[in-house]
Amino acid sequence: MLEIYKSVKELLKLDRVCIDNTIFRLHYKATVIILITCSLFATSNQYIGNPIDCITENVPSHAMNSYCWIYGTYTVPERLNGVIGRDIIQPGVGSRDGASEIKFHKYYQWVCFVLFFQAILFYMPRFLWKSWEENRIKMLVHNLNSLVVPEDNKEERKKIIINYFKLNMGHHNGYMAKFFFCEVLNFINIISQLYFMDYFLDGEFSTYGFEVLKFTSLEPEIRVDPMARVFPKVAKCTFSSYGPSGSLQNFDSLYILPLNIINEKIYVFLWYWFIILTILTTISLVLEAFILSCSLVRKMMLKSRLRCTRLHNVVKLLAECKVGDWFILYLLSLNIDAVVFEEIIADMSASIESAV
Repeated sequence: MLEIYKSVKELLKLDRVCIDNTIFRLHYKATVIILITCSLFATSNQYIGNPIDCITENVPSHAMNSYCWIYGTYTVPERLNGVIGRDIIQPGVGSRDGASEIKFHKYYQWVCFVLFFQAILFYMPRFLWKSWEENRIKMLVHNLNSLVVPEDNKEERKKIIINYFKLNMGHHNGYMAKFFFCEVLNFINIISQLYFMDYFLDGEFSTYGFEVLKFTSLEPEIRVDPMARVFPKVAKCTFSSYGPSGSLQNFDSLYILPLNIINEKIYVFLWYWFIILTILTTISLVLEAFILSCSLVRKMMLKSRLRCTRLHNVVKLLAECKVGDWFILYLLSLNIDAVVFEEIIADMSASIESAV
């Protein structure tokens, strides 16, 4: 298993410098790892066997496997419920007349590609933010984010931060706006992907998690397995060819789809993960908007990162700062040792007071 996921190991590394928040990291870190892992797992023949196996006598099995994998299998929706072994052999598999509706299934062959494409979309806001951020915080906190900060280096780095802040005070609103724009992109992306997966699964994804949860509480005789409806483990396929005399012949065969055992579990997990992530992202955006509109909250958030600095130093400093300046200070507080950051705030406050 470790050999399969060797390519994911790089994504598990945490950045030494924090330039975002926890919800942002859930999008580009946790969700990307989940999607890539699921994509790799869906292609691991070593653990699920062949993705499709046919049961047929008249056509070579390898030809039927290739044909039905390419053109898709189908189930009969009216045969989804019933007692297996008496009414049906498997959910969705049974006899049908000419008027019976059939449902074709081809999306399972695209699952691994779609999951990987979704992972790329989840990483795009992070890519934009890193491009716009230009390692600004990393350069400012250089050598100040370690457990032990050398005294000779500390004073020099403090002066660099204070001088940078004095020269650029009032010019960080664009920096803050770009970060907030990327957070909005995260929200747009997660909503769009919910609609996209519902379209990809023929309208089944929107209620998939609820249906699976409800399925476990119903009586076996009346319940219809939503996982079997979306990802059938056994399906049918019809292969048409010409006989020796040139007449058309149809060969109806059963197919076992081991790949769907993995797919159904993947999408149950993704349904709950995406719903939770959507709720958390919405709450985060509302809180961000509240923080940006309330100076008192910004003061208390910055003060919470300090231990001994008097509140009036923070108030005095923030009185001269714009929202973007506060955002830079807050990011610095996440990356710099608390004692060193307190000294920087005190020196900044004294510098502003002397200038006034």
